[in-house]
Amino acid sequence: MSFETAARATTVRTLNAELPHATPGEPVRLQGWVHRRRELAALTFLVVRDRTGLAQVVVKDGPNGRRSVPPEETTVEVSGIATANPQAPGGIEVTEPVIRPLTEPAATPPVELWRPTLNASLPVLLDHAPVTWRHPAQRAKWELAAASLRGFRSTLDGAGFTEIQTPKFVESATESGANVFQVDYFGRPAYLAQSPQFFKQQMVGVFERVYEVGPVFRAEPHDTVRHLAEYVSLDAELGFIEDHRDVLQVLREVLAGMVNAVHEYAGTAIALAGARVPVVPDEIPVLHFRDALALVGAPEDEPDLAPEHERAIGAWALAEHGSDFVAVEGYPMAKRPFYTHPWSLPGSQDGRWSNSFDLLFRGLELVTGGQRLHRPSDYDAAIRSRGEDPVTYAAYLQAFEHGMPPHGGFAIGLERWTARLVEAANVREVTLFPRDLNRLSP
Repeated sequence: MSFETAARATTVRTLNAELPHATPGEPVRLQGWVHRRRELAALTFLVVRDRTGLAQVVVKDGPNGRRSVPPEETTVEVSGIATANPQAPGGIEVTEPVIRPLTEPAATPPVELWRPTLNASLPVLLDHAPVTWRHPAQRAKWELAAASLRGFRSTLDGAGFTEIQTPKFVESATESGANVFQVDYFGRPAYLAQSPQFFKQQMVGVFERVYEVGPVFRAEPHDTVRHLAEYVSLDAELGFIEDHRDVLQVLREVLAGMVNAVHEYAGTAIALAGARVPVVPDEIPVLHFRDALALVGAPEDEPDLAPEHERAIGAWALAEHGSDFVAVEGYPMAKRPFYTHPWSLPGSQDGRWSNSFDLLFRGLELVTGGQRLHRPSDYDAAIRSRGEDPVTYAAYLQAFEHGMPPHGGFAIGLERWTARLVEAANVREVTLFPRDLNRLSP
């Protein structure tokens, strides 16, 4: 029996992260990609990459000269001996290797994946995304996102929420008919969902507390560094609340859970991706919208915050409260969807303000949330005030006609969250396969 056959018969796969714990002298079997080849005078250092990291393999020249090593990015199996070497990653390398290619020799990658940083333009990275995401620093960005998803889910699971999945084909627009993608649905018009808003509200009538992780679609012709036509939305909705501040408190717990999960499940990715993980304060600073306008010197009748206003408010929160987060509450009703509950806390009751908020993270809007209407009569009045017929929303409104509690919720944009963690200049840098005004492939 050959060494290769014997090693494979007696050795289970060793992940690269486990190699430092291997006993020197014992056989090991690695599987992964050829990350780099470094040829010296009488040997070749082969770096193998798998999902857990890098491992070093020493290939000595044979009696007949240089041994053949597959080109970079070829998938291989390496059977050999764990050998102590303080200079190797984790102090252990693989010697006496038998290298078995698992595919044909790989083509030369569009970028040098073995370099510590990817020196390529964003279009190059996106055009070759199936390959460029293999780079450890690039891959680490999504590891941060994946860990954040774990934290989002586990926090809400622990708070009595039920995960749901809702349709992405809908019969009408959720918020604005001008910003939806229309599709042919068996000969009749349908739309890609802008959000799971209507469905998650309806499910509050079933489960009280629900959340969803899924794609949403916005046909907004924005070609900016912060907008995508498709992104991942982390939605939550909860019943039996007093007002939007109850929603904000749950959001605070969710953000803390996401941060904790990043530290727990993506610790090595933090450094690789150059992330700056925030500390979530025990209480997120809150500004009323009118005070936010005054703070940035905007006119009192301004209906929304511009990006430069958000940056200024973020800088104020950091300087005054030491917080990367700040919530702006009481947005004008005119800028909120029809299902938004009007302002009900002490203060102005002139009908201008709403029980809603935006949460800014390092000067960028990350979350929109608030309290929703829950009485059928309020929905009837709100829809008619827009010049629409409530009958159009019959499928949505039936839940309220049969009894719904006061409720509210929020939605976090996963890509924006991850972009702020690594302080990316463009949200596309952290999106696996971005869809925007110009890009539909790969």
